[in-house]
Amino acid sequence: MIATFALAVFLLIITPGPGVLSLAGVGAAYGFRSGFRYFTGLFIGTNLVALAVVTGLAALILANPTIRTVLLVASTAYLLYLAAKIALAGSKIGFSAASRQPGVRDGLLLQAINPKAYVVNTTLFSGFLMFPEAYAAEVMLKFLIVNAIWVPLHFLWLWTGSRIKAMNLSAGTQRIINFGMALAMLGVVALASWTALT
Repeated sequence: MIATFALAVFLLIITPGPGVLSLAGVGAAYGFRSGFRYFTGLFIGTNLVALAVVTGLAALILANPTIRTVLLVASTAYLLYLAAKIALAGSKIGFSAASRQPGVRDGLLLQAINPKAYVVNTTLFSGFLMFPEAYAAEVMLKFLIVNAIWVPLHFLWLWTGSRIKAMNLSAGTQRIINFGMALAMLGVVALASWTALT
């Protein structure tokens, strides 16, 4: 059962979602150092979401359709903001790219309103029963396994994005990559919105 759980974690985390796409985008647009701060926020945020799922707080909050709608709208708006910030990084357009690079707070905020984070954590922590008589031990083991897989996978996405930045590509090529990352995030936004409405 532990190997099955680990495989499920891998498959659920490796699929592109707002966290990994925005992390790669931040790495490509701003470099490794800024990306690592954002990575730290995502890490803290995903563990707080998991904790909310385990304690039942997430179920209590998400049971209210109004709150679910507000979270969907907030997450969509925030992902659009991040996509624009990534798309316009390094360009001459005077958007917020020149003001402040995404950091810990931004990663934390994204995970707090990221629908995929709640779905993944609910699936992982409510399924895959390991120790029916020792729930606390099961939860701790699941946290360890999830983080042991989450950290290197997200680090790989950050590294890939920052390698693009380190290539010192022409401004035009970098802009195309930034727009590509932003378009991928918009695709995730569209899919999440469509799924929520069906």
